[in-house]
Amino acid sequence: MKILTITDIQKMVQAIGLDHFFKRVIAALEEDFGRWDEFLLSPRHATHYPHGVIELMPCADQHLYAFKYVNGHPGNPLLGKLNVVAVGLLSDVASGYPLMISEMTLLTAFRTAATGVLAAKHLARKEAKSVAIIGTGAQSEFQVMAFASFFRLEEVRFFDTDPQAMSKFSRNLSRQKFRLIPCDSITQAVHHADIVITATAAKKRQSLLDIGDIAPGTFIHAMGGDCPGKTELSEEFLNQVKLVVEYMPQTLVEGEVQQCTAMCIYAELWELVCQQKYGRQDNREIILFDCVGFALEDFSILRVVYELAKEHRIGSELPMIPKPNDPKNLFGLLESSRH
Repeated sequence: MKILTITDIQKMVQAIGLDHFFKRVIAALEEDFGRWDEFLLSPRHATHYPHGVIELMPCADQHLYAFKYVNGHPGNPLLGKLNVVAVGLLSDVASGYPLMISEMTLLTAFRTAATGVLAAKHLARKEAKSVAIIGTGAQSEFQVMAFASFFRLEEVRFFDTDPQAMSKFSRNLSRQKFRLIPCDSITQAVHHADIVITATAAKKRQSLLDIGDIAPGTFIHAMGGDCPGKTELSEEFLNQVKLVVEYMPQTLVEGEVQQCTAMCIYAELWELVCQQKYGRQDNREIILFDCVGFALEDFSILRVVYELAKEHRIGSELPMIPKPNDPKNLFGLLESSRH
């Protein structure tokens, strides 16, 4: 069975380039959302604690089965630990044998950003040139670089309540072609932005934006609200925009739309990819993609890195599956290990 570590993912991205890696993930996401009916889908299984959440996220088609273990602990950075860490597994459906175990902390950041771009492909204005990001934590650079791989960004405005996080964000992206503009407030950051990304981590109900802060035609990638009781925008705000989600049974429990009903939702993302519904219909619509993170996205990126690992001979093969001469004699392995 193949094992992909953090180091292996670093090598993989370096081998093909960050921009190409994002493009390959976005293409896989579009392919998989485009064959929505082929998947066995379910909401994630979440175990909630006062200080965080631990989740299992399964998804499968008739050939591959994938799941991810992931947490969300907003207080972790104060302890020097990541808010989100994850591990994923990909298996062969025909035999049930695991094919790969992979780190998924980096991959979760990649696939979340890539999913936002896939939504923006259908919902943002084609000529979008400016991004505003609210929250410059661990996923912020991934978000901006993913959008930069698809749109010709000229300007990125950013705000966080933590000045050190803003400095880190600025350092990491200082060599990019787009202008980086630190802002003193959310209102200043989102003013006339073509694309707005909300990526805060606080596990509480918030109201980051008023509808008057947002210019007509803006696309909003709202990714911070991702569990019950955690939202970034008010019900009043949601009632004034077009709403698109990943998977309604999950998003109604976890997303911004936990404040609404299914009647308020215009579409699931797959309906746009499959052209069953229109995306953006005019350049003045304000459209919000309520992105909570869905297991199909993990499936997509796991199959991408499995393919890339084979192409570039990256990763290790470890004997995690017993191989007895007689499949019915599992106990015999203990005896043979003595010799």
